[in-house]
Amino acid sequence: MVTSPFENYLDLVEAARLLNIHPQSLRRLIKQKKVPAVLFAGKYLIERDKLEMFKSNYDPRPGRKPIRRLL
Repeated sequence: MVTSPFENYLDLVEAARLLNIHPQSLRRLIKQKKVPAVLFAGKYLIERDKLEMFKSNYDPRPGRKPIRRLL
């Protein structure tokens, strides 16, 4: 069985689809260093597990988010 070195990565469009956001919004999050990505051959690649961690805490609704208080 041949495995691709890229099977643990998603491209920008695939990752944006998984997050239910526009690819341009994901590109902005990458540039703001909120989503870790690697630029390879002119395309952003995002690791699946890092995207899952980001997705678990991400609220795609626009606007300011309420600050969660501990107390």
